[in-house]
Amino acid sequence: MLSQTEENYLKHLLHFGMQEGNAKGISSRQLADKLEVKASSVNDMLKKLKEKNLVQFEPYGKLFLTTEGEQKAVQIIRKHRLWETFLVNKLKFNWADVHEIAEQLEHIQSAHLMDKLDEFLDFPTVDPHGDPIPTREGLFKDDQRISLGDVELNTLVKIVGVKEDSPSFLNYLDKLKIQIGAIIELSAKEEFDESYQIKHEEKTLHVSQKFIENLWVIPTS
Repeated sequence: MLSQTEENYLKHLLHFGMQEGNAKGISSRQLADKLEVKASSVNDMLKKLKEKNLVQFEPYGKLFLTTEGEQKAVQIIRKHRLWETFLVNKLKFNWADVHEIAEQLEHIQSAHLMDKLDEFLDFPTVDPHGDPIPTREGLFKDDQRISLGDVELNTLVKIVGVKEDSPSFLNYLDKLKIQIGAIIELSAKEEFDESYQIKHEEKTLHVSQKFIENLWVIPTS
């Protein structure tokens, strides 16, 4: 059985895209910087994970998740996103308040419980933030999402997810009354400060480039 810290490392490595076969890899120093912890602590943890055949790692070299490590990381993410869905859809938590709670719940080990929770929620494919929920077999649904920043002006798109799920950003979306599933149009860009105008429900909103870059969308048919 893995410790919570070991599971967190696997999840972060998957988040950074460090699956086996990724040609770029990441160094332990880069990982320490991303996690904001001491390099010595990262190296100690990576050695433990390597002994369990969950990462490929050489001192001062690049590191990757092994196939087994990736499978375990995907299941941790599955639990996290199912719990977020349960908290929002069934217990009526605000979507800005569930991440930290799900961080605690994701370490529950019962696979049977997660299967029952998945069934109880009617097998959702995305969580409240629009992130895809992997199946029991570890498969993700691909909805061909793109960043709103890559959309041409005067194109109608549907918001399907957020890149950043910080409470400040989610609360800002609530303030603008923009949710997952909203139809918006990227209508103009200001060259001076690279801010944007978007249209939503007959309203014109002025938003920053950071706002635009943090939304996943798909074109409307």
